[in-house]
Amino acid sequence: MARSLSNLIFKGIASYPSARSSRIVSGSLYHNGMKYSTDVPNDPDTHEDFRPTSKVDASGLSLKEVVEQDVKENPVMLYMKGVPEFPQCGFSSLAVRVLGAYNVPISARNILEDPELKSAVKAFSHWPTFPQIFIKGEFIGGSDIILNMHQSGELKEKLKGIASNQKSE
Repeated sequence: MARSLSNLIFKGIASYPSARSSRIVSGSLYHNGMKYSTDVPNDPDTHEDFRPTSKVDASGLSLKEVVEQDVKENPVMLYMKGVPEFPQCGFSSLAVRVLGAYNVPISARNILEDPELKSAVKAFSHWPTFPQIFIKGEFIGGSDIILNMHQSGELKEKLKGIASNQKSE
């Protein structure tokens, strides 16, 4: 019964034009016949000014040092999938919404842009999943933990003293 129901739902979704018009193939997205790529071509004709750069690579710091600096210098540091304005997963979205309720500046890094940064953050916190939230230099946990802290009132205490007028990234 469950299998036939799921097949029916899948066939119903697959029959919509928008479900058929997009597909991802090895780093490229095909949508309505157009190819969009997330890969960076190694094209010698591309001027240096238009090549993507990594701010982390340009800093001269190791990734461990970057994470340490982020956590030390930012009262609320969030390592997430996406950015606060456009989270790329439900857990990251939840973390942004919970923290946003306190009107504190949130500094964030998108771990999807750099797999090595993602690994460095995991090694730093000894925590396997994302998002990862640090408040005043202390690792707090993920979205489930800050949601529980929010519901118990503990998060309000933890965020005390962080001014809402501080600069955020």
